[in-house]
Amino acid sequence: MRTLLLLLMSAAPALAQDLPPGLVSAELMPGWITPEGHRMTALRLELEPGWKTYWRSPGDAGVPPRFDWRESENLGQARLLWPRPEVIDSGGERTLGYHDRLVLPIEIVPAAPGAPVEPRAVVDFGLCLDICVPAEVTLTAPPPGPSPDPQIEAALARQPQPSARQPDCRITPIADGMQVTATLPEAESDRGEEVAMELEDGEIWVSAPETGREGGRMTAQADFVAASGKPFPLDPGALRVTLIGPGDAVEFTGCRED
Repeated sequence: MRTLLLLLMSAAPALAQDLPPGLVSAELMPGWITPEGHRMTALRLELEPGWKTYWRSPGDAGVPPRFDWRESENLGQARLLWPRPEVIDSGGERTLGYHDRLVLPIEIVPAAPGAPVEPRAVVDFGLCLDICVPAEVTLTAPPPGPSPDPQIEAALARQPQPSARQPDCRITPIADGMQVTATLPEAESDRGEEVAMELEDGEIWVSAPETGREGGRMTAQADFVAASGKPFPLDPGALRVTLIGPGDAVEFTGCRED
């Protein structure tokens, strides 16, 4: 695998011949200013037919996008607002991501309220067809537009819906980490067939969950492995479980430990 570097010094998307294989264009979209004074933008990746990129928790394989905002002006906090992913088979491995196109909304809280925000990001991400390659792009957003962008609004509407309920969970140590078995609320167990499990600590590796049914409730079990390769304290309140269907998704924050 080789490192692929793209420097975009203007607001316009780069031409296809400037980009790594599989990537047609990349940009930070102009977006708009929200009523709260936040800057809304989005990462837009246009891919060659059949190519894919990854969700924030890609599964057993894949590289989620990583953002370095240090060259931005007046950026206090950047919040990634992920649309629900597709379930993708990658050489027999189940991954979560996007085919052909990604519009990833990003809400930016300014460090100094009322002053302009100039988002600049170095974005590292993965691109896959039959093989996967890493890519890196450096992007600068143009000035915001006067009104919300329908493309970004459509991506916002595809976010998993937050649930007020919590799964029941059993957390047990294993040789190299912790295993979590989550039983989802019955009222929402039929909203999808695929499950993603995550912790707020993005450095913890999580296996693709094994799913099943217990009565009318979806169950999911995954291993959580830290860099230490040993059991560690796992806070049930930091667990995030997402149930994903082809046209719907619901997200649970925290779980009730048995």
